[in-house]
Amino acid sequence: MLDTQSTNNRLLRALKGELTETPPLWLMRQAGRYLPEYREIRTKVGSFLELCGTPELAAEVTLQPLRRFDLDAAIIFSDILIVPFALGQQVEFVKGEGPKLDPITDGKAIAKLERKAAGDTFAPVYEALRRVRAELDPDTALIGFCGAPWTVATYMIAGGGSKDQAEARALAYSDPEAFAGLIDLLVDVSAGYLIEQVKAGAQVLQIFDSWSGSLAEDEFARWSIGATKALVAKVKAEVPDVPIIGFPKGAGPSAIPYARRTGIDAIGCDTSLPLRFIADNLQNLMPVQGNLDPVLLMAGGEHLDRRVGQILEALGDRPFVFNLGHGILPQTPPEHVSRLVSLVRSK
Repeated sequence: MLDTQSTNNRLLRALKGELTETPPLWLMRQAGRYLPEYREIRTKVGSFLELCGTPELAAEVTLQPLRRFDLDAAIIFSDILIVPFALGQQVEFVKGEGPKLDPITDGKAIAKLERKAAGDTFAPVYEALRRVRAELDPDTALIGFCGAPWTVATYMIAGGGSKDQAEARALAYSDPEAFAGLIDLLVDVSAGYLIEQVKAGAQVLQIFDSWSGSLAEDEFARWSIGATKALVAKVKAEVPDVPIIGFPKGAGPSAIPYARRTGIDAIGCDTSLPLRFIADNLQNLMPVQGNLDPVLLMAGGEHLDRRVGQILEALGDRPFVFNLGHGILPQTPPEHVSRLVSLVRSK
């Protein structure tokens, strides 16, 4: 396990509350389909899960954006659905359609989930982390991650992505005891997964709650805040010095209690959150991360330059990590990412 107290790494310094000379910069999904070198690697494997499970290729894909761009961190190449796969649920990624899972529709199906093979499933991720850490400059951080229990549960119950997560919401309403059992299982397995990522070389962790915005206020408190708080507590009990970024996409005003109550060290902000709201209500609580529109990065041009300047002006005078408001889009020209890096570095 590596030292997370490095004074030379901008990301670690910012996440610990230090104002850095320029904001640290990394991008969600920075390793991926917008890079031609990634697409070349992708042709060498039969499936997305095979790529995630092949440490030398996952490490190579993780490192590709660092060779092109002056970024402050690498984020390990994997997927949040590795966790249900480790629990024995059938998972596949269908080209043009996204992830497909065997839906879990009731308490009986939840009870059949087991963690016997979790260690074997996660082992390639840990090996990829070790390989990446060995290649990275000491001043470049390595980020590990998982999906938040609520978000992972929505995929497990619906059998894939969903516009409104209605299937998971319905099960949480109709059988809260069974749903709580699934959340508790995901908290426990995800905590172990994150802890082992740190032991393998991750210096920062991010928890992606990509579908938190579909929850009503009381359900958000239970399934997003409550589950994330339990997950963070388990991780911090074992690796207390590793900063954790929470990303509750779509949370809106509920981002405030999320920041106050989950135990995270920094909060990722999606594109919908106004800069003034972030500065007034979140940045006074902890470092913030975000929140450039990925579509604007794809489009580029003067509007990109102007918006980057607005974000830096609004948030750059306190601990801040520049990032997107969600993952980079596959259609994004790499030269637009180069332009973004140049704009942030010239602050």
